[in-house]
Amino acid sequence: MFWSPTIERLTVNELERIQEKKLKNLVRNAYEYSPFYKKKFRELGIHPTDIQSLRDLVKLPFTKKQDLRDNYPFGMFAVPLSQIVRFHASSGTTGKPTLVGYTEDDIKVWVESLCRGLVSCGVNNEDIMQIAYGYGLFTGGLGFHYAAEKIGATALPVSAGNTERQINLMRDLGVTVIACTPSYMLYMAEFAEKMGTSLKETKLRMGIFGAEPWSEETRKRIEDKTGIIAYDVYGTSELSGPLFTECIEKNGLHIWADHFLIEVIDPKTGEQVGEGEKGELVVTTLSKEAMPLIRWRTGDITILENEKCNCGRTHPRIMRILGRSDDMLIVRGVNVFPSQIEHVLMQIPEVGDHYMIILDREENLDVMTVQVELSDKVSIDKPADILNLTKKVEERLRVVLGISAKVEIVNPGTLQRFEGKAKRVIDKRKI
Repeated sequence: MFWSPTIERLTVNELERIQEKKLKNLVRNAYEYSPFYKKKFRELGIHPTDIQSLRDLVKLPFTKKQDLRDNYPFGMFAVPLSQIVRFHASSGTTGKPTLVGYTEDDIKVWVESLCRGLVSCGVNNEDIMQIAYGYGLFTGGLGFHYAAEKIGATALPVSAGNTERQINLMRDLGVTVIACTPSYMLYMAEFAEKMGTSLKETKLRMGIFGAEPWSEETRKRIEDKTGIIAYDVYGTSELSGPLFTECIEKNGLHIWADHFLIEVIDPKTGEQVGEGEKGELVVTTLSKEAMPLIRWRTGDITILENEKCNCGRTHPRIMRILGRSDDMLIVRGVNVFPSQIEHVLMQIPEVGDHYMIILDREENLDVMTVQVELSDKVSIDKPADILNLTKKVEERLRVVLGISAKVEIVNPGTLQRFEGKAKRVIDKRKI
């Protein structure tokens, strides 16, 4: 099933011709109308005429989140405020918020991109989509809302939180598709059981989950607990919120190359890595008018795949987000991503779905403690059995991470639940 069949099946050469034309226009417009890029290009001695092909992309500077904060609120914009029809902004928990503006056409491209993705998952005009992402300045809720309505599906704008109401509405209205964070979906499944019901008893058939890294093992847990098919979605507030999803093949997220030009780089050197190699995702927005981004460093770690997908779409794909370069934990000199820890835990049936990573220092040495709940599906009460499970988890973590971690097995329901993005790391070393 396709939303834009012709565009989604363009040849690689056709896509590259579109990208080359749009890249040259983007650089010219950024130079002429964006105060930030005009200054940046002049400082580096770059002129739009220097960019004649896609090979010239590497001549252009990276754009980082700090650039958006330094130019808050309007210094990154390339159109007058009279053409801005909407603002979105990040929470700004680590500094000034990052403000993003949209023209009418920017909204259309955003909606078009997500429509392609949702249809590739199998969403159609007979579906009722429960949108449990936050509405407001956060881009998730409104992104899914507009795309669902454009497809002809029925949007249920329940937003995040109030879990009992979420489950009641899902059951009463016959919801077939849900969009939320994967951690919240696991929480809803758990909450439903406490209500004396199960999400398997609803008409829910599909979930589209994102806004936080999650593993293939978490997908399996969600599908086992709820009986649905779980798909991945990707986007950032700076790019336009949710934009790209997996298709029914569940083998990477399709990046719409007529609107976005992507690279994967070594986060330390900034050099492009080869196809199939892990690195940081970099995105150039080819169609954005209000706030174009050139070589935007997302901070997200992934792998690029250019081969045509079995679904028939020819646009490049990125594999599941493995973590964030800025969320990478350095423990005793070893790079550790929370997603690696989740990958290990979710393969052990005796442990539950919720965990917490605590970093501290003892005698000037880093100590990592992983708290994980015991699964409510198993019955372990003997101290010796708990000790054996603890040792089992510690050994599997040591093999995957290359360093040792303390493991604490806690009772089901002990650890904090999250209705939005899950916060899995407490780093006491910074205090």
